[in-house]
Amino acid sequence: MSNIPLSTIRHSASHVLAQAVLNLFPDAKLAIGPAIDDGFYYDFDLPRALTDEDIDILDKDMKRIIREKQRFEQRDLSRSDALAEVQKTNQSYKVELIEDLNLEEYSFYENGPFVDLCRGPHVEHTGQIGYTKLLRYSGAYWRGDEKNKMLQRIYGTAFAQKDQLNAYLHQVEEAKKRDHRKIGKDLDLFSMNDKIGAGLVLWHPKGSMIRHLIEEFWKKEHFKNNYQLLHTPHIGKADLWKTSGHLDFYEEGMFSPVSIDEQDYYLKPMNCPFHIGIFNAKKWSYRELPLRLAELGTVYRFERSGVLHGLFRVRGFTQDDAHIFCSKEDMNSEIQEVLRFCLNTLKVFGFQNYKLFVSTKPEEKSVGSDDDWRAAEAALKLAVEDLNLDYEIDEGGGAFYGPKIDIKIEDAIGRQWQCSTIQFDFNLPERFDLNYTGSDGNAHRPFMIHRALFGSLERFFGILIEHYAGRFPLWLAPVQISLLPIKSDFHDYCKELQRALNAQGIRCEVDLSSEKLGYKIRQAQTHQVPYMIVVGQDEVSTGELSVRCREKGDLGKFLLKDLIEMLDKENKPADFPS
Repeated sequence: MSNIPLSTIRHSASHVLAQAVLNLFPDAKLAIGPAIDDGFYYDFDLPRALTDEDIDILDKDMKRIIREKQRFEQRDLSRSDALAEVQKTNQSYKVELIEDLNLEEYSFYENGPFVDLCRGPHVEHTGQIGYTKLLRYSGAYWRGDEKNKMLQRIYGTAFAQKDQLNAYLHQVEEAKKRDHRKIGKDLDLFSMNDKIGAGLVLWHPKGSMIRHLIEEFWKKEHFKNNYQLLHTPHIGKADLWKTSGHLDFYEEGMFSPVSIDEQDYYLKPMNCPFHIGIFNAKKWSYRELPLRLAELGTVYRFERSGVLHGLFRVRGFTQDDAHIFCSKEDMNSEIQEVLRFCLNTLKVFGFQNYKLFVSTKPEEKSVGSDDDWRAAEAALKLAVEDLNLDYEIDEGGGAFYGPKIDIKIEDAIGRQWQCSTIQFDFNLPERFDLNYTGSDGNAHRPFMIHRALFGSLERFFGILIEHYAGRFPLWLAPVQISLLPIKSDFHDYCKELQRALNAQGIRCEVDLSSEKLGYKIRQAQTHQVPYMIVVGQDEVSTGELSVRCREKGDLGKFLLKDLIEMLDKENKPADFPS
């Protein structure tokens, strides 16, 4: 069983789920049931809404079917026979799939009494599926289209070994505790409001402080690495998006245009055309390259309501975008520098483990010469190898416009997240006719590299919340010290102390509530404040401060200058590697 691909195990498990659903709901209509990165799902049109009790029943029935070791048998049917097969059981969604695919032959798989339209592959028998668990259920539009009927989607996972399943379920439980949507609300970091608009983020003061700290670090490091910072508009004329190709290839992801002076303008889904506009604003010499342009640019993309998910999938977000324009001679060194910059930045935010993927030229249509593709792919591989990093080749996984490096980071509970991307683009330089004057005096097309460190600030912030479970390191904590007066007599002293700490760049708040000290301490701990200072008569009389730490509890007495010295050492990002 260990040699069976996990995707095959999980897709087979989705068939077992569908069989169990038909046992519970004989009139159920089946939609689709693919394997996904962390398990599988199947969409159903059911006579009533699912309940938690239903999921328990289905989970037990799946285990029974697995124990029976039902064999998977494939048979191919002609179009007419395939339609007859699904029509006799009144499976209307399968009828639609067959009609849309318009093939000469259709593959079906049968296990026990269950038959499903499917390309496979599958395990030999259900006993090889191993260990399964149904996780949750939700709504899902048929084919992801809000105009279609809402179906019920059941998610599950499957592993060959029981210990693998248990480890994953433990991770799922940890993930629930770290859910950035709950922590974001509990810590008053951000919110979303349907009256304002789904998928649009409201950054609250504490969340905005963390965002400011991220942006401040980002800008400082970009200046140190010879990037030039830009600001570009939020809208652009339709002609711009026609030239870039977005209206041909990406219009469904763009918001509807607004008419200004009888011309259509679109909210920008990407920053690239504006950066290109700045490049094209003057003539460039090879001596002035490479040119590194960067922007924290807010973009807008239409996402269907069913896929919106906290900070991870939104409709308005800020990309930490950069575009590098360089000659072929500078390409290798630029990619190496960009990769180093990416990895070092991620380390500062606490991500030490990652996987790298180099995606190469797709088999289908692509733009750019074969020589340019080969040179770009070689530069990407060389950059990874020069840093002695392991990587995987995603053969044919590049975009039609160029190869790329994707970096997947691993968080505190072992989940992987796609963040940084280094992407060549042979398309836009042609569409916008970019050129520079080479050493030979002739015009040359520059190599263009898209680069994002975080991907988007919103999504990266959500990842940070879950990575740290809201317990941000001191330098990222929105409130670093909470001053806790024992009674109101000490409010004025605490306010003076707050001013002194703020003057030293330490973010401090005073709890002026009438609650008892124990409650105030619990509140500060609940809000994940790294340090607390209890203030009573002794502290006012002696000038020595009673300091508590989020992690270590009571630290004893400190003079103000000693406390500031201790915090100053801790209150910095991790050293940025050279």
